[in-house]
Amino acid sequence: MKITFYGHATFGIQIKDIHILVDPFITGNENASEIDIETLKADYILVTHAHHDHILDVEAIAKRTGAVIVSNYEIVTHFQEKDLEGHPMNHGGSWDFEFGNVKYVNAIHTSSFPDGSYGGQPGGFIIEGEHKTIYIAGDTALTMDMKLIPMQTKLDLAILPIGDNFTMGIEDAIIASDFIDCDKILGCHFDTFGYIEIDHEEAKRKFYDKDKDLMLLEIGASMEL
Repeated sequence: MKITFYGHATFGIQIKDIHILVDPFITGNENASEIDIETLKADYILVTHAHHDHILDVEAIAKRTGAVIVSNYEIVTHFQEKDLEGHPMNHGGSWDFEFGNVKYVNAIHTSSFPDGSYGGQPGGFIIEGEHKTIYIAGDTALTMDMKLIPMQTKLDLAILPIGDNFTMGIEDAIIASDFIDCDKILGCHFDTFGYIEIDHEEAKRKFYDKDKDLMLLEIGASMEL
């Protein structure tokens, strides 16, 4: 499993020859100006919720690639009305895709489209591939629901928001890593806006002090699981 960071909360995940894109917000992110969305591969696009900074480039990429959009019922219906292909899910549900099993899990946040219309309830994803399992928390507060995850699944990596203000901050993300029983954390949702700028070294140190590993990838950088 190869994971590439495209800024904010946008990731590319490659499992064998399948390309998955998560929450594509690139053209509106000045920090990701060197990423050309016309070059991105996508067989599936996973969307955690309907906010502008998670769906901005969904339509353009899906039209070009024919990617299947996976999200809650409301978001998938929104894009199906634009003649895009989608697979609707809802909380607690799971589905076996060609690359592995995906479960849609709870997140505490809000979810509306840029025009203010209802975007369904926000969520996160657990992706269980053939050899590795990851948790994509989406935009969320710390929640006791996270404790349910290790009761069913052993995680190899968790992608957690750490920028504070709109989501969990560092301290809550550390507690979240305890709840999900995963000490290998990939941070997201930081530095894009003034509200969510963080001190990288301090964040890493706080995780390290708790015997945990916080990874902060440069935009365009990848890691292998």
